[in-house]
Amino acid sequence: MNKDNFKAYLAWVSICIIWGTTYLAIRVGVKDMPPLLFAGLRWLLAGPIILLFLKLRGYKLPEKKDLKHIAVVGLLLLGLGNGLVAFAEQWLPSGLTALLLTTTPFWVVGIESALPTGPKLNLMIVSGLILGILGVCFILGVDFQTLLDSSYILGIIGLTIGELGWSSGTVYSKYVKVSVHPLMNATIQMCIAGLSLTIVSGLIGEYPKFHFTQNSLLAFLYLLVFGAFIAYGAYIYAISHLPISFISTYAYINPVIALFLGWLILDEKLNSAIIVGALIILLAVYIVKKGSNKQIKIRGV
Repeated sequence: MNKDNFKAYLAWVSICIIWGTTYLAIRVGVKDMPPLLFAGLRWLLAGPIILLFLKLRGYKLPEKKDLKHIAVVGLLLLGLGNGLVAFAEQWLPSGLTALLLTTTPFWVVGIESALPTGPKLNLMIVSGLILGILGVCFILGVDFQTLLDSSYILGIIGLTIGELGWSSGTVYSKYVKVSVHPLMNATIQMCIAGLSLTIVSGLIGEYPKFHFTQNSLLAFLYLLVFGAFIAYGAYIYAISHLPISFISTYAYINPVIALFLGWLILDEKLNSAIIVGALIILLAVYIVKKGSNKQIKIRGV
């Protein structure tokens, strides 16, 4: 193993650990801070700082024709996707949130297959989708009483819309290409999403509730420094040195870390039903990804 590959594997490990802890940090933060403002300020600070760094390194800004596409992706991924995760975690446990978000590939596959030129579903993908739905139903059905809580249902709805937004942005970015460096692309997305979330936060009356407690400030700084700067940089480094198929395995590790930390630190429920449901969902995600890879090979991509 050469030096670059060793660093890339260390970067992958940091992604698995740090992104697995961000759900806990968001859960702690939104206990005291308005969710959209909490999420928006993170990107509103991170975006310009990274942008300044990139400009000093000589990266070019995107052309005007690309800005609208970057804005669409940023609003879908970070605006709806990340913003509604913060919204949902007002009521949903951090570990359960991370676990439910592993079903995002189901949405991506479904949206893409609905496109006129998109790949069609095969038996393996359909089997994985059905298994994943059964896994989610198993977790929610065992603890049926929680479904009678209107706040819990609101959290589930918010998280589902967030997943839909993230998945739509993922598919959009795949089919609509922009002529700008990926680092600059992602940074402009941060700026646009941060500004948008902060504006929406003001429109719905969150500003008067702005108040950092010690815990929410520490959570915010952790998300800013570790979640945005360190893990983001590690991800960019890792994907330039390792196969994306290997890097994507972080999605299986993140919910395990989130479930454990939620149980250990916040005393969130972690029973046999959640563990069995988690295994079913993770197996379903693996099957869907396997079916998608098979689909790509058949198409000769």
